[in-house]
Amino acid sequence: MNITEKPSSRIVSLDVFRGLTIAGMILVNNAGNWDYVYPALSHAEWHGVTPTDLIFPFFLFIMGAAIPFAFSKRMSTGVPKGPLIRKIISRTIILILLGLVINSFPIYNWNFLSTLRIPGILQRIAVVYFCISLLYLFTGVRTQTIIAFLILFLYWGIMTIIPVPGVGYANFEPATNLSAWIDRLVFSDHVWEYTKYWDPEGLLSTLPAIASGLFGMLTGRWLRTDNSQVNKTVNMFVFGCFAILISMFWDMVFPFNKNLWTSSYVLYTTGMALLFFASCYWLADVKGSRWWTKPFIVFGSNAITVFFLSEIMAGVFYMIYVPLNGASVELKEYIYQGLFNSWLRPIDASLAYSVSYVLFWLGIMWVLYSRRIFIKI
Repeated sequence: MNITEKPSSRIVSLDVFRGLTIAGMILVNNAGNWDYVYPALSHAEWHGVTPTDLIFPFFLFIMGAAIPFAFSKRMSTGVPKGPLIRKIISRTIILILLGLVINSFPIYNWNFLSTLRIPGILQRIAVVYFCISLLYLFTGVRTQTIIAFLILFLYWGIMTIIPVPGVGYANFEPATNLSAWIDRLVFSDHVWEYTKYWDPEGLLSTLPAIASGLFGMLTGRWLRTDNSQVNKTVNMFVFGCFAILISMFWDMVFPFNKNLWTSSYVLYTTGMALLFFASCYWLADVKGSRWWTKPFIVFGSNAITVFFLSEIMAGVFYMIYVPLNGASVELKEYIYQGLFNSWLRPIDASLAYSVSYVLFWLGIMWVLYSRRIFIKI
């Protein structure tokens, strides 16, 4: 397939969808009380998909979609690939370091280095960004499409055929699958403390996450063609529905699973991302309906910044203790109890805390946006 791209033009829905995704990340990562969370705001316990399980792959998709717009602008001015590659490498390193900073909070003592979690959300974003950016610079649409599907089939084969050492057979169980075994082999004690034996952003499962980013990048390239906006919208809806349909069949033999980032999960979340993004594109860019977009544009304009700062502040809330009813409690507990749990049902209080946390950061980002301060990572 040959796609001729046109000069870059601003697409509002890119920022809207990015901001919507980041707002969702902050919302689901900051429950007031983790014992009281609405099912839609929790990840699937293992197999299956909830609305929360869509958020991370949505971000990888929209990150990929933005790459053709960001890179083409520079490449059209005659910038050689060398500086672009250095920029890709530096951004990748910065994202990894920021991820490690997040993983180190809250710091109680310096012994945390012995069990510091090495994988993480920003680390996975960094790896996916690095891989798909280089693929954009050095390969075409056909090659990128082949690589995306090759990754999915290769990962399926690896997970279903290769016997797990010490177990003797391939499986999809939490602690005994091949991805978990590789995490223990490579990272040892440096995995997520709540799982202990594997990491939800583990090494092997990052491979299909690259495909999530590639499908987004192919969408971005499609958006930059000379096809009409209606044609672009219809095609996104059609391919989105087709991806979801295929994923349903694949789910029968390779179940939807965010922690393993299974191939069926990649197709399903890509299909859903196409439907959601096509809706944003149709409303904001085709029909020109912008009255609802401003909060999400504000979040999307400083996406990594607001995610990083919100995670750090959440960690700080666990480090500060204040008196409450004769006892010393974490600042988060103090805020949750004093502002929400005192008059709402626990599950509603937990949600109210999450929403308030999102609105707090929306206010901070609004100030930056109004002053045209955009922190580029």
